[in-house]
Amino acid sequence: MTQSRARTAAFERLAVLYARVALGAAFLSAVADCFGLWGKYSGWGNFANFTQYTAQVNSFMPAFIIPFLAWAATVAELSLGIALIIGIWPRWVAIGAATLLFLFGTAMAVSFRVKSPLDYSVFSASAGAFLLALHHSGQDSRKA
Repeated sequence: MTQSRARTAAFERLAVLYARVALGAAFLSAVADCFGLWGKYSGWGNFANFTQYTAQVNSFMPAFIIPFLAWAATVAELSLGIALIIGIWPRWVAIGAATLLFLFGTAMAVSFRVKSPLDYSVFSASAGAFLLALHHSGQDSRKA
């Protein structure tokens, strides 16, 4: 392997690690915020406020489903965040993260208009997660 290829491979590994940790940390930060673990820096501060925000984002959904959606999002974010950082099942976890972010961005666009998910880079994060999935998919096919 030439020095240039070795440098490119090292840069690629670092970029993938950076993307995994950044996405994972963002998910875990959101979970921490749901429970007020960021203290005075919390956006929601507690789960009741997060559930109210979930209702706003999913304004098109019936009210009885909102608590389930709030808990489902929290469990998904916690699971995906940990799995991204640890690096287990990288392709499937990245697809899950991309899908969750896409659904969140779409719900934001429906409820708040498209500017909101664009301003918060939700679709950008989703696209990054899909690229992670493609990267790992390509690795799988190269090993075969």
